[in-house]
Amino acid sequence: MQGITLWVVHIAILLFDRLTALDAIGPYETLQRLPGASVTFVGEQRGEYRTENGFLGLLADADFSELTDPDVLLIPGGVGTRAVVAHEPTLDWVRHVHQHTQYTTSVCTGSLVLAAAGLLDGLTAATHWGAYGALEKLGAQPTEQRVVAHLEQRIITAAGVSAGIDMALRLSELLVDETAAKAMQLMIEYDPQPPFDAGNVTGAGPAVMERLIEYSQDKD
Repeated sequence: MQGITLWVVHIAILLFDRLTALDAIGPYETLQRLPGASVTFVGEQRGEYRTENGFLGLLADADFSELTDPDVLLIPGGVGTRAVVAHEPTLDWVRHVHQHTQYTTSVCTGSLVLAAAGLLDGLTAATHWGAYGALEKLGAQPTEQRVVAHLEQRIITAAGVSAGIDMALRLSELLVDETAAKAMQLMIEYDPQPPFDAGNVTGAGPAVMERLIEYSQDKD
């Protein structure tokens, strides 16, 4: 796929109640800029889905029956995945769609949905660090890698939230080439230089972890 003049790829991003916004929007901002890319937000039903705290709504323009064979499927994470992993209509749709995709992907706890659908059995997979135990119970092998690609199985998983941008850049490389991926990185000026080294459990330390637990109690 070196030439992209006639190249078209249809990307579907799953929506559900209480998803994490950046899990979906980070990859969207990267992938929708690829020439020839088309992105559709899809849900069990058309309409609005609210994010974890309810402040933000995202609109699904297609339902499961209308979108059955995208080239790429992306499943975000969030508190809402706790319900999705037990929702057979969504899992059935994911299984069906995966038969037709070039790549099936997830961000954060979206990997729990892939695992619940039986797509990660015995495979290493990335997820949010707080969901390692849940992912393992669903038959996958959690890893601290930021992005895990199983190209033979056409599955790519990303760690928590911001890792979705890393995954989208890797996906851009696979769909087009490395130069295209670098062009997408430059276009969104993705040049992380965080002011703190607290983006992982080891770097954060106990005081930060205690504060995180305090802040998280009201979000469950």
